[in-house]
Amino acid sequence: GYRVLVDRLWPRGVRKDELDYDEWAKDVAPSADLRRAWHHGEITDSAFRQEYAAQLDGNPSVAALAERARRGRVTLLFAAKDTARSHAHVLKAAIEASGATTAV
Repeated sequence: GYRVLVDRLWPRGVRKDELDYDEWAKDVAPSADLRRAWHHGEITDSAFRQEYAAQLDGNPSVAALAERARRGRVTLLFAAKDTARSHAHVLKAAIEASGATTAV
């Protein structure tokens, strides 16, 4: 399948030649300000998910990933200590809302 890194920043401690990925889609990651506020505990998880979903709405790169996912498997790659709270789940839901399937 097609493997997409969906973090705005490159994963700490990972060399670019060590990661098996096809695309680094920074433009589908949360904005720098939103990411910072969430990581610093300035906003709740719920507020983060709502704001991030709004950022994804109408994003042409999300539409492109959804189209690719309709044609074949797309795996979203990300670096997170707590994978259950990752932004990738919000992105996955946005992609799947268009009828596509993804893996996180």
